[in-house]
Amino acid sequence: MKNLFTWRRTLLALVAAGAIGQCTAFSFGAEEAVLLPPPAIDESTQAHSEKAVFAGGCFWGVQGVFQHVKGVKNAVSGYAGGAADTAQYERVSNGDTGHAESVEVTYDPSQVSYGTLLQIYFSVAHNPTELNRQGPDHGTQYRSAIFPENAEQQRVAKAYIAQLDSARSFSQPIVTKLETYNGFYPAEEEHQDFLTEHPTYPYIVINDLPKVAQLKQLYPDRYQEKPVLVKAGM
Repeated sequence: MKNLFTWRRTLLALVAAGAIGQCTAFSFGAEEAVLLPPPAIDESTQAHSEKAVFAGGCFWGVQGVFQHVKGVKNAVSGYAGGAADTAQYERVSNGDTGHAESVEVTYDPSQVSYGTLLQIYFSVAHNPTELNRQGPDHGTQYRSAIFPENAEQQRVAKAYIAQLDSARSFSQPIVTKLETYNGFYPAEEEHQDFLTEHPTYPYIVINDLPKVAQLKQLYPDRYQEKPVLVKAGM
């Protein structure tokens, strides 16, 4: 929605100008995490590095969660689902490009499997029962979607969604879609490592820091205190 987009951009400008340093109260908050079982079917690979793309609302929080997962080498905020020439924040925020705000996770399968990343994605990173929205954000660019990069990821993700629905893991049906992967486009530099760089930004305090805390609480063996940052490798 345009009003929410304008609100978010205004706060972003205030942060850049140093005008915001404390949490401001809003009438919404973080989604509650749900402790989930691991996938019954997981990937089988001998690779030392794989990539996975997840969309689950504002990429600031999704990126922030995966940056704290052991075995993750990198987590980049960006866009997936649309064309290269519309992969810019202001265009995507109009909701008509086909893109979803997404995060590309590079991981070591010997330390963390694709199935485990799915477990964290469905449990902590977002609410998979909300259609075209997450928290205060509305629109198809905030949809719940997975972009499998190969047939193995497609198989594991499809089976896990069926497993969770069959077990009635959520009070509502899962609306997450498996979409065709046709490229990932990194977001602008100001959106990378946003949670770590702006821990007092109201949107982060209310909507995203609780997700990192829930990751630590629910999956302590998967949590790493020091995040893997994009800009550290630039």
